[in-house]
Amino acid sequence: MEGNKEKIVDDVGSVVEAISADDDNAAPLYQVESLCMRCTQNGITRFLLTSIPHFRKVLLSAFECPHCGERNNEVQFAGEIQPKGCHYRLEVQPGDPKLFSRQVVKSESATIKIPDLDFEIPPEAQRGSLSTVEGILVRAIDGLQALQEERKKVDPQTGEAIDQFLLKLRACATGESPFTFILDDPAGNSFIENPFAPSPDPSLSIKFYDRTPEQQALLGYLVDPSQLNADAAMEETSNDVDQIRRQPHGSVGATAGQKAIAQSNSAEIAEALFRYSAPEEVMTFPSTCGACAARCETRMFLTSILCNCHGIPYFQEVIVMASTCDACGYRNSELKPGGAIPDMGKRITLSVKNINDLSRDVIKSDTASVKVPELDLELASGTLGGVVTTVEGLERVHGFTFGDSLDESKKNKWLDFKARLNKILSMTEPWTLILDDALANSFIAPATDDIKDDHQLIFEEYERSWEQNEELGLNDIDTSSADAAYNSTGVTSNENPQE
Repeated sequence: MEGNKEKIVDDVGSVVEAISADDDNAAPLYQVESLCMRCTQNGITRFLLTSIPHFRKVLLSAFECPHCGERNNEVQFAGEIQPKGCHYRLEVQPGDPKLFSRQVVKSESATIKIPDLDFEIPPEAQRGSLSTVEGILVRAIDGLQALQEERKKVDPQTGEAIDQFLLKLRACATGESPFTFILDDPAGNSFIENPFAPSPDPSLSIKFYDRTPEQQALLGYLVDPSQLNADAAMEETSNDVDQIRRQPHGSVGATAGQKAIAQSNSAEIAEALFRYSAPEEVMTFPSTCGACAARCETRMFLTSILCNCHGIPYFQEVIVMASTCDACGYRNSELKPGGAIPDMGKRITLSVKNINDLSRDVIKSDTASVKVPELDLELASGTLGGVVTTVEGLERVHGFTFGDSLDESKKNKWLDFKARLNKILSMTEPWTLILDDALANSFIAPATDDIKDDHQLIFEEYERSWEQNEELGLNDIDTSSADAAYNSTGVTSNENPQE
């Protein structure tokens, strides 16, 4: 943060306006007078807009009162609530001090859990904090230790139990005991550093999940009350690891079948699809704007992505939905899978050999992982969400950035990776792009009229593992009730034919 010049402003509103207008690369440090809640005198609050490596922009605020010495700090997010919640799971083994120095961003909606100790830090505690794994644990220990003397006088039994718990928590904080560190944020704005990025981290797993109506409401979204009542009445089992909402047996479909392949607030998805197939029939129906709750229209059509000339389908039916709101201007385009869930997963391998290959169209669904072996790059499913782009656009969509907290060795590592990425995009050497989609909802366009003639493109089908089906919610599908209903309807219609 060296070189940041302080600017004095009158109020917080002026800070927001100034930060919005400033250039991202040279954001200065702002300060404003604010009231101290301890002594009611005026203190100083400082604001700094910065970027956290491999994460996103944040606004750091720090308050200090010169009269009573009160100090506090907070981190807020300069962007928007993410489309999905995030779930980080870090396995911390004893004797590895580097794991404890990992950067952790905990937003005001995030929960931290240590299942080994049955310990949880709720969203309202340590809210908006920028720390490390060790810092989070030490702060929790200090918070529990602060009132121990008074607690022992009032309730000796509880005080003794907390002392025993503190011994276990300190053993975790000092690296003597192994434990699991879980960070779950419905807003998707929390983060645990991966020092091996862009390669996978063997100790860290990341999952993204759809928020429940209750979580949407807590984040300030407008939610239909009937959804909340229906969810409260429905008996369901929640899984803390993958946040998959279980449906009762007899229900038709699964979580995986309800997911969108790609979603965007622009016309990019529709424009890309129209190059392959124009809609024969567009259906329009009334809906509610997700931003302002005003009534709006949603247009929907069913189509198939076809080869350029011969009309040979090589991708499944898809449903394109587009909503626009005249009241607030909000618009949203969504690409959803049509038909049945495929029985097999699909792995698509493209050998990129010339500059024309970079312009091939790509549909990457939310369930697809991306690999580039020449870069040792692997992006897990859900990392980029669902996107409709090109081969070149897919490689540039990562948004790798460096924050001012990145040390020199890591910065050099990322500069080397960026140089190698630019090298392969300039086609100085051939490289390989692999899309692995357990739901077979992804696609790379062939360069020939007949897909069989494109020898650079390989499609492989494979049987999903039990773990993949479990993550997608497919193991819980039971269509016996639906089958019985269909059979019953068929029998009834045969016994009572129309005259």
